[in-house]
Amino acid sequence: MRKPPEMRPAPDAAETARRARFGRLPERIRLEDTVEERAATAPDPAQRAYDADEWLVRYCL
Repeated sequence: MRKPPEMRPAPDAAETARRARFGRLPERIRLEDTVEERAATAPDPAQRAYDADEWLVRYCL
């Protein structure tokens, strides 16, 4: 049960500062604002290039 206002002690400076800083929750942060996607390395176009003649020369001759 809550005490009536005249029975509660007066708030001191530390309690007032604490309530001002922690009295409410911070605003919500969207998930899209917390995730950053970047490639780990720069893509190498030569790695994805396939040359059938080069494969044939490398492995069959």
